[in-house]
Amino acid sequence: MKKETSIMWFRQDLRIHDNEALWEASRTADEMIPVYIFDERVFEGKTSFGFRKTGVHRCQFIIESIENLRNSLQRKNTNLIVRIGKPEVILAELAKEYAASWVYCNRERTQEEVDVQNALEQNLWQHGIELRYSRGKMLYYTADLPFPISHTPDVFTSFRKEVERFISVREPLASERLQLKPIPEGIEPGKIPQVDTFGMKMPAKRKPSFFKGGETNALARLRYYLWESDLVASYKNTRNGLLGSDYSTKFSPYLSQGCLSPKKIYAEIKAYEEERVSNDSTYWVIFELLWRDFFRLMGKKHGNTIFQIGGIKKEAIATSTVDMNTFNAWKNGETGIPFIDANMKELNATGFMSNRGRQNVASFLVNDLNINWLIGAEYFESLLLDYDPCSNYGNWNYIAGVGSDPRNDRYFNIYSQAKRYDPKGTYVKHWLPILEKLPENQVHLPNHASQEILAQAGVQLGSNYPDAIIPTNKWN
Repeated sequence: MKKETSIMWFRQDLRIHDNEALWEASRTADEMIPVYIFDERVFEGKTSFGFRKTGVHRCQFIIESIENLRNSLQRKNTNLIVRIGKPEVILAELAKEYAASWVYCNRERTQEEVDVQNALEQNLWQHGIELRYSRGKMLYYTADLPFPISHTPDVFTSFRKEVERFISVREPLASERLQLKPIPEGIEPGKIPQVDTFGMKMPAKRKPSFFKGGETNALARLRYYLWESDLVASYKNTRNGLLGSDYSTKFSPYLSQGCLSPKKIYAEIKAYEEERVSNDSTYWVIFELLWRDFFRLMGKKHGNTIFQIGGIKKEAIATSTVDMNTFNAWKNGETGIPFIDANMKELNATGFMSNRGRQNVASFLVNDLNINWLIGAEYFESLLLDYDPCSNYGNWNYIAGVGSDPRNDRYFNIYSQAKRYDPKGTYVKHWLPILEKLPENQVHLPNHASQEILAQAGVQLGSNYPDAIIPTNKWN
């Protein structure tokens, strides 16, 4: 009797727990071929403004996640097939060669990913093979929503209230009950590439990272943040921190690559609330997960407008200047505004930046430097460990004033923000050691310090630290 074969195409769902597509691929066939493909267009391609689509830090994080996924699958007596190229070509060839009946994957919603899905579906249909979709990115199932996606409220508060009032979060699928099928004999597993495979090189003096990719590390972080440290119980009070690993959950890189299921986070928080404490902080983590769902639904509802200068409002905006010299000063952390520079130095060195930092550097680029917000959004796309197209561009839409935000002005007073969130300049001095000897009341605006104070601190504006790129008197 002929064996039925399925292919499980892993995408941004690099986990075994709560993976609906993986369950279906294994359940419906006698043999299953798990596959991950490093899409050459994603790992070697460029954005419209010339940045790498995937920077070195995220590339390394994904490689670590693939290594972890392969190890996990091997412990379940199967393996992960790894290839480099175009998924729509490689998967169709594999499916034809091994007479697969189905290819399973979790559906993506934005244009580039949808184009690949559509091309794959077309290639598979030529051989009578079916592409079957599951949903694994969101906290809520779209089928459970109290409205069609096209009627999703454009204001987050309205969306949140309606969703929380009418529907509940489904239980995550239990990975311990998952029985995976073996792969057919004779398949070459393939070597997992390294960053230099894609023409990248890790910095010689790479800054220590809080993040190591993979489901195992994601679940360990979830366990630590809730059960081992009780940090979740104070999250709302600490979430605007800037330094260290514990001021925020640090779940976002794992969520972006699907190493961690949002439903798993929700279930663990609910268990924590029942056993230990339920407060504003435990709820606030769920609140952030709702924002992820909201941005994803906005991406589906409004399509490519989230990637365009007018955003979902489709409005022409004044901040459309393309001045690459000014942009490069921002990008390199050389604006002469310490709070901006420190955040950009952290991003460049690690691929991560706090949420507070992201709002400030984005506002500064758009509102103070009057630079086209799309350049900043593309730069974030390249560098961020936790890049997600809908969340990244949705947040930039907000800052640029072309999103669904009911507020028209998202301007951040950088000096006020710096004093509030880095009152002693600890964060700034960590990333800008040249400013280490400046007094606390001078470190955020060194261009306002006297020559005597600057000389005592060893700071030479325009030499070892830049002059401010804009007038700063407006912030005093």
